[in-house]
Amino acid sequence: MANELKLYGVTRSPFVCRAVIALNLKGIKYELVVEDLSNKSADLIKYNPVYKKVPVLVHNGNPISESLVILEYIDEVWNGVPILPQDAYEKAQARFWAKFMDDKCFPAVFKAVISHGEEQAVAEAQEALQFLENELKVKGSKFFGGDNINLVDITATFVAFWIGAVEEALGIELLPKDKFPKLTEWSDNYVNCQAVKESLPPRENLVAIYKKRFGKA
Repeated sequence: MANELKLYGVTRSPFVCRAVIALNLKGIKYELVVEDLSNKSADLIKYNPVYKKVPVLVHNGNPISESLVILEYIDEVWNGVPILPQDAYEKAQARFWAKFMDDKCFPAVFKAVISHGEEQAVAEAQEALQFLENELKVKGSKFFGGDNINLVDITATFVAFWIGAVEEALGIELLPKDKFPKLTEWSDNYVNCQAVKESLPPRENLVAIYKKRFGKA
């Protein structure tokens, strides 16, 4: 009971996957409590009464909600591979790009998905993704975190893995290699990191989900 850790979530969620990657990166043992989002458990509602969403990390009975908050909590509580940089400026930059991922990038990509690849929506998604492409060009590094993955890489998991599944499911193109060579290369490197690879759901499962949910009849 000294270190009881549960993660409430669903495997298809890129936000839950962020927490899974962070936990695996640190080598932390935990229990995954799989939620039915159409019939949310009493525990989920009790632990996250404000948003009633996954992921929720429960550490010794104390709940932590929202994926970015969870990532920082994991990094502060457990030693091992760092998720946030030590330098104050670099830490601020990492937080900026992580917030950009959730505030700007993910909504633009989701809009393109639900529009079934409508031209203007795709253009807006690619405009957001271009900022990430440019950041990788400026850094000239393997990952957003340099030689190793950090908060920004983990937050961008949906770019590296979920976008490809959506493209396959709906027959749309959001991340063409010729337009985003650095992001494409980063995606390949990132999903092949051991801690990431072990955390990702089967791609075919995501493709099937997106075909059913967003595919045209």
